[in-house]
Amino acid sequence: MPVEVANESEIAVDESSLAAICTYVLAELGVNPMAELSVLCVDPDYMSTLHERWMGEKGPTDVLAFPMDELDTGRPDEPDPGPALLGDVVLCPSVAIRQARAAGHTMDDELILLATHGVLHLLGYDHMEPGDEKEMFGLQTTLLDGWRAAPRAPMTGEPVERGPVPR
Repeated sequence: MPVEVANESEIAVDESSLAAICTYVLAELGVNPMAELSVLCVDPDYMSTLHERWMGEKGPTDVLAFPMDELDTGRPDEPDPGPALLGDVVLCPSVAIRQARAAGHTMDDELILLATHGVLHLLGYDHMEPGDEKEMFGLQTTLLDGWRAAPRAPMTGEPVERGPVPR
C-alpha cells in the first residue's frame, strides 16, 4: 500500500511511523493494497489557510482529510475494488504538540492518532452525529489499540501478524 509522507513543517516528525500507521489502518479495514494515500505535515499558517478555505473556520486545526473525488471503483473499502488514490491527510505538528501536552502523551502518539483519524475520514467515516461519532471513535480506538499491541518487525516497524478488526 503506497503511503507517501512529506514533512513541510518546521518540526521533525517520524515519517516512517506515520506511513506505517496509515498502512496498518488501511490493511485492517480491508482496503485494496494498491490504494495510494499521501500524508502532509504543514506549519500552522498553511493549516490555517486550508482550514479557512475548506472548512470556513479560522486558525489552524490538527488534521484535515481531502478524499479524492474520483475513485476507480467507488469506495476503496468495498470488496474487490481496483487501485485508487484515496486522497490526502494533512497534519499540523504544532497543533499536535499542544494537544499532546494537554492529553499527557507525546507528539508522536498524537500524530499517530490524528493520522488514524484522517484515514477514517478519507474512508467516509464522520463524527457529526452522535451515532456516527460513536462508530468512528470506537473504530479509531480499536485500531490504535491493535497498532500498539501488534508485534513489530525490528527493521520495518510493520506488524508481524494482522487479523481483522471487529466492527
